[in-house]
Amino acid sequence: MAGIGFVLRKLLQRDSLTATLSAYVYAGVISAGPLVLSILGILLIGFISSTALRGSAYIVQFQVSVTYLIAASLIVSGAFQLLFSRFISDRLFARENDRILSAYNAVSLVTTAITGLLGLVLALTIFESQSFAYRALMLAAFVTISQVWLGVIFLASVKQYRSILAAFLVGYTVIVATALMMDRFGVEGLLAGFLLGHIALLMYLSTVIHLRFRSPSYISWDVFDRRYAYPSLVLVGLLFNLGVWLDKIMFWFSETGQDVIGPLRASVIYDIPVFISYLCIIPGMAVFLLRLESDFVEHSNGYYGATRSGGTLGQLRLLRDQMVASARMALYEILKIQIVVVLLIFAFGESLLRAIGISPLYMPLLQVDVIAASLQVLFLGVLNIFFYLDRRRIVLKLTTLFAVLNGLFTWLTLEIGPNSYGYGFAGSLLAVTLISVYTLNYCFDKLEFDTYMLQESS
Repeated sequence: MAGIGFVLRKLLQRDSLTATLSAYVYAGVISAGPLVLSILGILLIGFISSTALRGSAYIVQFQVSVTYLIAASLIVSGAFQLLFSRFISDRLFARENDRILSAYNAVSLVTTAITGLLGLVLALTIFESQSFAYRALMLAAFVTISQVWLGVIFLASVKQYRSILAAFLVGYTVIVATALMMDRFGVEGLLAGFLLGHIALLMYLSTVIHLRFRSPSYISWDVFDRRYAYPSLVLVGLLFNLGVWLDKIMFWFSETGQDVIGPLRASVIYDIPVFISYLCIIPGMAVFLLRLESDFVEHSNGYYGATRSGGTLGQLRLLRDQMVASARMALYEILKIQIVVVLLIFAFGESLLRAIGISPLYMPLLQVDVIAASLQVLFLGVLNIFFYLDRRRIVLKLTTLFAVLNGLFTWLTLEIGPNSYGYGFAGSLLAVTLISVYTLNYCFDKLEFDTYMLQESS
């Protein structure tokens, strides 16, 4: 777990306010993740293009189209992301680096086939009323963005975070530049710029991957072999991303939604607060990444290293206590920083909305969504700890529960009326977060027993 953890620990060792602030900023930029960076890019393109386009309808159509592309690509490629990430980690641990690139090519090929076929079917059916250029651009962008997520997962698994940030910087610079040059062609021009930028982004990621890794064969299907594959991770990746987007999809196609372009709909009353709330989770993500990589990983490696090397029971208990304390501290700091963010939104949310030209009537929903997004950070933090403990079945149960509860609670809020909007997403996250924290404490209490039982069973 060198990579980002090494950089963060090096910054923190300087023991100064500047070094600590640098560590948090560095972790914040990295932990923002592709989804948040994509949201920023979409908003930036819309803001810049608003002065160039004659009608704002083109901007809305572009932003809605891209939102669907991001959601669909994350859900579909999510089925392979964790599966591939685990394969990479296992091969690195076994010092079999030469098997990674060929596995990446296999996953990339399968993803291209699935997204290409699915996109083609949609282009020929529900999008048949749209122009050929629009359908072709949407299809190409769907395949390309799905490939981008795989490239990001690859480099994140080998801790090449700086390369990921550089790739997104290059890609979104191209997107903004080409969008400005082609926005006179309407939504097709903006989509063309979006596609070109992601092609540049993907080429950057692929170049880094192929320069860093070599394989004796171009393609290998080991990643899908029963000896190395974990079907539960396929379901976890699929269900988590579905759970995150399910409430948005339900609002899009409810009475609150309205037609935007072709079959695509949007719910303005729901989407704007959600976008803003996701930008508010960066502090919590930064704190968790900092504590996870600088404290928890170090203690986790110490505990499992002592387990493999035959450490005494006293040593194991001491290392276990340190690992548990670091995990709880990481989660506590997420909670603490996100409470501050929530309070700031409650205090200055209306001024923020006015500053960006949005009606203060969105304030109640923004407050609920910020709380929900903060809970999502906490939930994601617990899931990451479970992954380090190799509790895949627990993660699968929790992500399944999250998707089911989000769908059920969102349906109830749509039935109740506008005053309850947003509480479905927040309620589902509150429930699964409380359950996950309770389950994590239970797992920590019996960690030594489970560790040795897992070794015996393997």
